Amino acid sequence: MSETTAPHIPVMRDRIVALMQTAPEGVIVDATLGAAGHASAIVAARMDVYGQATLIGIDRDPYALSLAAQRLAEFITNDRSTIVLHKARFDALDEVLDDNGIDRIAGILFDLGVSSMHLDQAERGFSYRQDADLDMRMDPDLVQSAGTIVNAASEDELARILREYGDERYARRIAPSIIEHRPVTRTVALAELIRNAIPAAARRTGGHPATRSFQALRIAVNGELEALERVLPRALGRLAPGGVMAVLSYHSLEDQLVKRAFATATTGCICPPKLPVCACGQVPQFGLVSRKIERPSEAEIVANPRASAARFRAIRRNMSTTDAQTAAHYSTRRRP
Repeated sequence: MSETTAPHIPVMRDRIVALMQTAPEGVIVDATLGAAGHASAIVAARMDVYGQATLIGIDRDPYALSLAAQRLAEFITNDRSTIVLHKARFDALDEVLDDNGIDRIAGILFDLGVSSMHLDQAERGFSYRQDADLDMRMDPDLVQSAGTIVNAASEDELARILREYGDERYARRIAPSIIEHRPVTRTVALAELIRNAIPAAARRTGGHPATRSFQALRIAVNGELEALERVLPRALGRLAPGGVMAVLSYHSLEDQLVKRAFATATTGCICPPKLPVCACGQVPQFGLVSRKIERPSEAEIVANPRASAARFRAIRRNMSTTDAQTAAHYSTRRRP
């Protein structure tokens, strides 16, 4: 697929590229590579700034990696850029970096959730709008699919998944209805079942009645929240002085994990409030790029309605006096 027909429209691309341009020289990681919409723009921008660029691209989806390879083709063959692509889930970050002999990185991007390419491929089973097998696996090698959960989980477990991962207020009505109609193997059949389980008045407001349940199943199938909670401290620990991390999330639970990890990383003195002077000597290692969530512009949302749910947060490792003296060492490229 050519770049002009690549299905993914990168959310807040200009904001992310501008931030990655301020990162020190060194390796940039796109931990959720997708079709490389963000990555291709980041590589081009950093080549303009530094005369060269190194990108590690990680994605669990082999189809996404094939699209990314096509979109990044001009950089893969360019002597001034080094592009390395890995099939892995983003919480394998340490293993990927170690395999490539990389200690510190200049920047890392996480664009979480499901992408347009997943929703638009009916056969992947992510969308309730197109009939397909209940799949929802971002990595086709995963054993468990959405169909596995729907047809094997207990009523209590189904209700928990829908409530916890989808914030579905009618989880206790939907779960027994699923149990009653098993086996449920198709997306449209499940969507209709969910619709019928919800009170008639609730169906007439908001979006499609199956939206939250499909989101919850996707998160459960792919272990998204567990992987995110594991990778955030690892990624922060890999940042070089001055290095930046940018995160796009689309779900309140994702954003809560990011907010919590960033709060921990930016915490300074932990002495009791009544202590007249600091005794712990702890200073923050990181600073928030902006204190509040950033959102896509109205113009971007009009052009790409799927961007409307995006929440953007970013953080930067501080440069102490010692760090400033050694930053050149940490940001030196170690070509994979």
